[in-house]
Amino acid sequence: MESRPSKTGQSRDRISALPDELLLGILERLRLRDAVRAGAVSTRWWHLPHQLSRLILSRRNFHGTTPHEIMDAFTGATQGLLCVPPLADSKCDCRSTRAVKVLRLNFYVSAPHLSSIGSAVEDTVSRGQTEHLVFDVVPPSSDLRHASGVTKFGQQFMSFSRACPIAFRWLTCLFLSSLKFRAFDLQRLVRACEKLKVLYLTSCRLVKDSVLKIDVPNSVIEKLQFFHFRCKRIDLVSVPKLTQLECFYTAYSKKTPLLLGYVPELRKVELCSHVKGWKAPFALSECFSMNACKLSELYLEFNCRKIWVKPEHPKQLSGIFSNLTRVALWFIFPECDLKWTLFILDAAPALKNFAPLSTRPPPEPSCPISNDLVRSRSIVVLPTRSPAARPLFVLHGCEGGEL
Repeated sequence: MESRPSKTGQSRDRISALPDELLLGILERLRLRDAVRAGAVSTRWWHLPHQLSRLILSRRNFHGTTPHEIMDAFTGATQGLLCVPPLADSKCDCRSTRAVKVLRLNFYVSAPHLSSIGSAVEDTVSRGQTEHLVFDVVPPSSDLRHASGVTKFGQQFMSFSRACPIAFRWLTCLFLSSLKFRAFDLQRLVRACEKLKVLYLTSCRLVKDSVLKIDVPNSVIEKLQFFHFRCKRIDLVSVPKLTQLECFYTAYSKKTPLLLGYVPELRKVELCSHVKGWKAPFALSECFSMNACKLSELYLEFNCRKIWVKPEHPKQLSGIFSNLTRVALWFIFPECDLKWTLFILDAAPALKNFAPLSTRPPPEPSCPISNDLVRSRSIVVLPTRSPAARPLFVLHGCEGGEL
């Protein structure tokens, strides 16, 4: 008597009978590791991981006793997934249809492996169908104890960018952590990345704490973030597409630590500067140029330290703040006089929300400010010289009578 096929086997056969397009849709919804495993256990599925349109590979998913061993495994997986497999049969059209639209790689700066990674990426993007290419790069943690190691890895990364110009030309997002650069390195890097829209620099610094100057009139950069960044000053000479700037940095300039030149599309600015006690406050009008007239959100974080922005006449800021609708002062001293902030209110006729806060609100500024995070007083309507011309706005203050 013949045994009846199991329901599991029947279901598996029905799934395998589906066309490649539907099977790829299934794999795209799985984690990359599970998708690769599915291709390894079935001859019907073996070629499908090589047709995935979205690949995210991270060094954290590979095991090894040293960073070099981890990068061996990472590089092998990257090359294996990005290469086009040999034609297995007439039904497999991997060579003609392969298009990696999203590719994100998180890896160590490891000189023996960078050229192999770059070559695999260049072969992929040369097909012209990649929409998002992201590099998330960090040095091996074991070498961060020495300043010379940080500098060495910064120069290795710059050599990588020069050796693989096609890959960097297609970069849309770049995350760099704990690297040290020469003053002109970052400007050259941004110019080489023609499609770059987002640049994050975390715990990076410049040699001799020099000035970071970015003059890239043809760039398409929309967002810049400097987190725990050390330099003398940040000078954005020309970044015409920039809409969002976040600076959490230590500046060693005795004068204005940030200069914004041609940034006509800038809408959101977030500043946090670890200012030394011997430095005099600077005026915001010294930072912004008059072409930054689309600015709508301004966030200043003081870390309960020295107030590094000085009040000035509203006329100095009226052109820049004409479209400003939201202002927040984070970690400001509760004792600060409300009059100290009036120069912003007077210079921003469109202001709708002002928040001098002793703690920081939730990450999304558009979310309501929680009473658990901010001891908000109430809605306050400030008198204006022209009540009909100015709408009411919300003022969030600190508890007590100081504000």
